[in-house]
Amino acid sequence: MPRTQDVALSVKNLKTYFYTNNRCNKAVNGVSFEIRKGKTLCIVGESGCGKSVTASTIMQLLPALSRIEQGQVTYHSDSGDVHIEKLQRDGKEMRAIRGSEIAMIFQDPMTALNPVYTIGFQIGESLKYHTDLSTKEIREKTIDLLRGMGISLPEMRVDDYPHSYSGGMRQRAMIAMAMSCNPKILIADEPTTALDVTIQSQIFELMDKLKAENETAIMLITHDMGVVAELADDVAVMYMGNIVEAGTVDQVLRHPVHPYTRALLKSIPVLGRGRNQDIQPIAGSTPDPYDRPIGCQFAPRCKHRIEACDVMPQEVTFNGTQRVMCWRYKEFLPDAG
Repeated sequence: MPRTQDVALSVKNLKTYFYTNNRCNKAVNGVSFEIRKGKTLCIVGESGCGKSVTASTIMQLLPALSRIEQGQVTYHSDSGDVHIEKLQRDGKEMRAIRGSEIAMIFQDPMTALNPVYTIGFQIGESLKYHTDLSTKEIREKTIDLLRGMGISLPEMRVDDYPHSYSGGMRQRAMIAMAMSCNPKILIADEPTTALDVTIQSQIFELMDKLKAENETAIMLITHDMGVVAELADDVAVMYMGNIVEAGTVDQVLRHPVHPYTRALLKSIPVLGRGRNQDIQPIAGSTPDPYDRPIGCQFAPRCKHRIEACDVMPQEVTFNGTQRVMCWRYKEFLPDAG
């Protein structure tokens, strides 16, 4: 396991539940992982598996009818450990961390940016709150940030409103806002949704550059396994509120041992293998979060299901850093059989 001083943020046995109409949705149900300094942790999984809720929990941006039931979210700051789960959602301490120490790029910049304020005003707001810069210095810094993100004519575009930016430019503005105070941790929730592949590539190059230059720890939420292969140092595969498999990118992509991870990889076409490759969709559909299967959550869709799967498997660590929640994982090890 990485040394503590290499870890920017650690999450241990996190449980975040939503309460609606006298029902409970265990959106995140016992998740543990670490984000290392200067490294990228990719969290992958189908829609509704709890990826975005995990990010919102770290940022304390949860809706009113939700709460952290159990677990720890520890930010290892330069001045000591901060237990985020104990802070008030809109308290002074959390507001000081949010945007300054831990920043987030939201999934849809059109809804995350306020349409009635200029781009420059919205980026400058973070600088105004977290720094001692003057109004003139804030404007200059904002223009520099936009220029650094590859936006042409930043001196003019700084006074534009979000609707006059293209999708790629809005996402760059969001990244500029997130990086304005040089945060230690950057959470990117599917930052290239609905962008064309050329812009996607530029956004990811930008994030890689930020990671290399500032030793920023990045948590990247994505559906795209190609992005994972390209950018990730560590990978966590989520399903129905649990991390079912985790490890280094090489371990998880080359030697997956959980049936869900293996099914996920088999459902994606591989560039260069031609049109005759065998692409297999994952059988069935994601269960109703209010009517979950007993035991292993993936069991109803798993062709390797056995009677033991009626009991939730414990997490097992092997190969030093690879973790899995599966009764039959040994059968899928590279040296098995």
